[in-house]
Amino acid sequence: MDLHILDHRLRVTSISKTGLEQYTHPLIKLIFLRNRTRCKFFSLTETPENYTVVLDEEGFKELQPSEHLQVEGSTWLPLNVVSNGNASSSSQSVGVTKIAKSVIAPLAEQHVSVFMLSTYQTDFILVREKDLSVVVESLVEEFNIFREEGGESVPVHSQDACNGLQRNGREVPHATVHPVLIPENQFCVMSLDPDTLPAIATILIDVLFYSNSPREGASIDQDMECIKFFSFSMIDGYVSLVMDTEAQKQFPTDLLFTSSSGELWRMVRIGGQPLGFDECGIVAQISQPLADSDISAYYISTFSFDHALVPEEDIVSVTEMLQAQRMSS
Repeated sequence: MDLHILDHRLRVTSISKTGLEQYTHPLIKLIFLRNRTRCKFFSLTETPENYTVVLDEEGFKELQPSEHLQVEGSTWLPLNVVSNGNASSSSQSVGVTKIAKSVIAPLAEQHVSVFMLSTYQTDFILVREKDLSVVVESLVEEFNIFREEGGESVPVHSQDACNGLQRNGREVPHATVHPVLIPENQFCVMSLDPDTLPAIATILIDVLFYSNSPREGASIDQDMECIKFFSFSMIDGYVSLVMDTEAQKQFPTDLLFTSSSGELWRMVRIGGQPLGFDECGIVAQISQPLADSDISAYYISTFSFDHALVPEEDIVSVTEMLQAQRMSS
């Protein structure tokens, strides 16, 4: 299998709900006016707490500093696994499950913190630029590693990454088993032709910026039945949307497409308190048992919490699996 280090340098940011109106102008530009920005990697996810915006340096220039914008201090690099033909695995599962054992687990063992962004098209594993040498050392036996530079794929060898493993070789701390929340909403993972974005612009603006979100500071009830979650990404010209079935009803059915099976997904939200960015192994904790059971999963990290989407028909077994994990921890 090939692992590509993509030619994007990313920042992970959060916009508060109360400060959103200060940022609608640049966000509309980044989403709809592609000819006015050189941003090539943009993702916006609304959760009950805030808006997580992941974007490249060109896009980041559009966001003015303010008390409403939090910026994680690191530069992140997106990795992408490309299977040569269908060599990646014999499993039929999609999403993070396919890379749980080959990428996620080895990085967790080396204390590399990852930020996941699954889209309709693929899965991006974001790692801090400063951890790149450790990442290459950890994965070089499993993958042919390439770095995308100006449209070319340049092979990367472990010696290029200067012996990073010693630096991170400290004792593995026992991973915290985080509480999970499983809301009732059903979710869809969809895409659309970027040329049709103007046709849904007013709906998208309404859903993203004017939907009746909980008030700032409203506490999230642990037995919350439904959760506000909407994710839009446009990465290298490909659009991906994750929304619940209620939001989906607002969009014209002929413009959005989903996989042929058109399945619905249920969410597992990971974290009781905001997770932060330094803990390692959170994604592995969820993706490993799913991989063992060959259950597909999309995985979207945000500024505060992580979110796994699993097929609706598997939610009962996933719930039991996570309960067992908590009992044994």
